[in-house]
Amino acid sequence: MHLVDYLIVIIPTLSILLLSAYSRRYIHGVVDFLAAGRVAGRYVISVGDMTATLSIITLVGMVEMKYQTGYGLAFWYFLTIPVSIFMGLTGYCVYRFRETKALSMGQFLEMRYSRRFRVLASILRTLSELLTNAIGPAIAANFFIYYLGLPHQVMIFGIPIPCYGIVVTLVLIMAIIIIWPGGRVSLLLTDCFQGLIAYPVFVIITGYLILHVSWGSEIAPTMLDRVDGQSFLNPFDIDELRDFNIFALLVQVVSSVLNRASWIGSDTSCSARTPHEQKMAGLLGAWRAGLSAFMGIAIAILIITVMTHRNHATQAHEIRAELSEKITEKVIEDDSLRGELDARIAALPEQHHVIGMDPPLSQKSNLDTVYFDTAHEVLGDSADGNRQFQQYRTQYFQMMMPVALRQIFPIGLTGLFCLLMLMLMLSTDDSRIFNSSASIVQDVILPNLKRPLTPRQHIWVLRLCSLVIAVFFWCFSMLFVSLDYINMFVTIMTAIWMGGAGPIMVFGLYSRFGTTAGAYTALTFGSGFSILGLFLQRKWADVIYPFLDQHGWVDPIGRFLVTVSSPFSPYIEWKMSAVKFPINSYELYFMAILLGILGYVVVSLLTCKKPYNLERLLHRGKYNIDGEKHIDTAWSWRTVFKKLIGITPDYTKGDRIIAWAIFYYSIFFKFFLSFLVVLIWNLISPWPKHWWSVYFFITFIMVPAIMGMVSTIWFMIGGIIDTRQLFRDLKNRIDNPLDDGRVEGEVSLMDKAAFSTKADDKDK
Repeated sequence: MHLVDYLIVIIPTLSILLLSAYSRRYIHGVVDFLAAGRVAGRYVISVGDMTATLSIITLVGMVEMKYQTGYGLAFWYFLTIPVSIFMGLTGYCVYRFRETKALSMGQFLEMRYSRRFRVLASILRTLSELLTNAIGPAIAANFFIYYLGLPHQVMIFGIPIPCYGIVVTLVLIMAIIIIWPGGRVSLLLTDCFQGLIAYPVFVIITGYLILHVSWGSEIAPTMLDRVDGQSFLNPFDIDELRDFNIFALLVQVVSSVLNRASWIGSDTSCSARTPHEQKMAGLLGAWRAGLSAFMGIAIAILIITVMTHRNHATQAHEIRAELSEKITEKVIEDDSLRGELDARIAALPEQHHVIGMDPPLSQKSNLDTVYFDTAHEVLGDSADGNRQFQQYRTQYFQMMMPVALRQIFPIGLTGLFCLLMLMLMLSTDDSRIFNSSASIVQDVILPNLKRPLTPRQHIWVLRLCSLVIAVFFWCFSMLFVSLDYINMFVTIMTAIWMGGAGPIMVFGLYSRFGTTAGAYTALTFGSGFSILGLFLQRKWADVIYPFLDQHGWVDPIGRFLVTVSSPFSPYIEWKMSAVKFPINSYELYFMAILLGILGYVVVSLLTCKKPYNLERLLHRGKYNIDGEKHIDTAWSWRTVFKKLIGITPDYTKGDRIIAWAIFYYSIFFKFFLSFLVVLIWNLISPWPKHWWSVYFFITFIMVPAIMGMVSTIWFMIGGIIDTRQLFRDLKNRIDNPLDDGRVEGEVSLMDKAAFSTKADDKDK
């Protein structure tokens, strides 16, 4: 990078670190450190959540997936709009959880189920969270090594030190610097500041990407040049896509509803000043994510076009050769074998694929196929060779983006993108470290202490635990080997918790029949099955498949898998492979979800002796201790439409404008016009191929770009106003020492004291 690029990166980064140090003066008690005193506004939460959720691993995983499958499936994602909008507008799960006033999910689990279940579930959830999030520093380190062109090893005092380890260490040190002073206050402020910087960077980068390649002469022809059944744009021609297909979409829809609250409680879901403000923060997320998603789309189609279209053949060949050499340097330890593969790859000629004359491309036969065939031929079919080839192929798809963008971006833009990635890395790593440490302290350590901690001790335990989690992330990153798509890995890792968590949380918030026995059963069935699936995936190529082959079981098991999956073909196809486990992560996750629901419902119905007191849990009626408003549950024909989109008496005029605007944009434009009308039209008279390129350009490029520019100004203003208000509210807040997450007799200590005071006042 040029000196200008380095200055672009360094100055904002130092500002973020100084802002985190400044936040320490606003920490008066445990609830400040854990939940920003519960006084945060909707914009500071929403803007901060954007940077905390959009990470390097998310962007790399999305580009990796779209490079394989394109955007034909994106049309069917419009089916999820009514579900997601309804959940956002009504505050599904989020509103009720905020009503419980729980500082963590574990506190809620103890109030709803039992203390032992709180500890067990929190351990399992934290383990899943740690294993999922610990790959973040690893992916980020690899990204910066490939993007900046850093060597895999550097010599320090004559000793070879892995550059990977240095980058991971720096990443985690910066995350701890942000967490240590103010906990959630630090995270909210720095994430919001990063978000305010990120929005204009999004605009600049996406603008450049759109102008760099031609839509009509390069992008559209490239995206349309696919074999039948694997279209990158036509949603009615994607039946042959594997892994990321219609079934994967179904699983995501089911999971989004059932696991809406599965990670709640250790993020900003406890930080808003009221349940309504928390709900509005989630609602604004529908607008907030538009520009960031648009940037991801722009990057993905740029990579697809540059790596495929003949106009960029020379540059694509250089990218592939550099990428392959960089991967082999890390993956292949044998010098002679690595040298042979590098020489074979370098000798491959440029590929000039002529659209319309050469056969269309597919997942099995494309411009990358010759590189994979060469690598597999050199590495061989042994267990070790298959393992190395699996690593090679995985790193090839994951690290293509940083290598390609480094060659494409000019001076200045290289630094801006590096700054954006650094901010996204910091905002996700620090949030995930803090969330895991908060879960361990609040839900594993705190319930087992005989003597309560003082507020000062409590905060220091949280800080020290964050340091321990950072060390765990470092160790895991050093040992981590990527063998699958990022999204697949994340899916199966999170399924360790979410396989059984959905019914535990949803029925815990909305039902009176759920019991502790049912919750234990859901964990056993759902999470247990996910752990089994994870083991099979990780040990397949080097242990399980060789074992099956040695005993002659490969063919009979392969026939069994084909027979079982054939009724669901082509969306589910289980075919025996020496490299990859036949059942993918989405399929394993779906089976775990079904087992978890079945176990919870059946056992709860069998063991429920009396209805659970939801009013006390949600602080409603006589249990309302602070006068907060709650959703009006009375329905009538005059108000039914407002109820369906979540408008309640506590909505201001501005809130109603936001709610109706999101409703009309999402339901009328995106769902009705962009989906239903187009769906019916194509069922009657299918569109020509080139129509889909126009549809995609309007629906996924033009409209999101306009919405993104509007939301950039809107959220920057709202974020600045809310940040100033947050400082004032934190300064004036009066701390309650009992509000630290402790529970006694299924009631928090804070509530118990408040209920007692309220009863005494009533007697007087």
